[in-house]
Amino acid sequence: MPEKSSLILYQVTGTIARITLNRPEKRNALNEELLAGVKNALSQANDDVAVRCVVITGAESDFCSGADLASLQNISGASVADNVADARSLMALFSLIREVTVPVVAAVRGRALAGGCGLASACDIVLASATARFGYPEVKIGFVPAMVTAVLRRNISEKRAFELLTRGAEVSADQARDFGLVNQVFSDDSFDADVTEYARGFEKVSRSAVALTKALLYQTDCMTFGDAMETGADVNVIARMTEDCQKGIAGFLLKE
Repeated sequence: MPEKSSLILYQVTGTIARITLNRPEKRNALNEELLAGVKNALSQANDDVAVRCVVITGAESDFCSGADLASLQNISGASVADNVADARSLMALFSLIREVTVPVVAAVRGRALAGGCGLASACDIVLASATARFGYPEVKIGFVPAMVTAVLRRNISEKRAFELLTRGAEVSADQARDFGLVNQVFSDDSFDADVTEYARGFEKVSRSAVALTKALLYQTDCMTFGDAMETGADVNVIARMTEDCQKGIAGFLLKE
């Protein structure tokens, strides 16, 4: 049975930890309680050695519509300190996703807009149903999708990022895949099964190797080529010493 903590459903099935945003009546809109729930669930999944993949999804028809109305209303009357704390709460979630050792997958059905699109973009992999929609409409109300810019700029080209962030338009799942924002698009009818099959693919590879690869990929973001190569060499050595690598090499040699 899934564990329920206020606005979040958390369930581990086999090697997959599934985090479900559970505010369908609000299109799974973000508020502080929901953000805290996602962070707690990610930390719980990260501590579970049986978990090979985390899937974040939304209850019922939408992934996430962004900040809820109450949160937006609070912005207009909030102090500078309150706004800083609110912004840093979302920043902490985006950063935590990268710190989780296993892949974090966004499974997007329906709309992923504003902060919801930011949440999806911050995940390591984005899987979308055929009718899913993505967009950053913040500029329409004078707001800026500021923190997600750091993520989006690393996901897609500068020109595409500029277009998505400044025009406020929605794009289809196929367009998002063409932009590089989405990894795979699956049929609406088989979406849940396809997501599960995709996530289970991480059972076939080394957990430690994936963790090292994820950390290396993000660590080298702003490095020079030389520094990135040096860091890669260090990780190469670490990987050689892991139990998974030792067993993997021994098994491979037995087959030869």
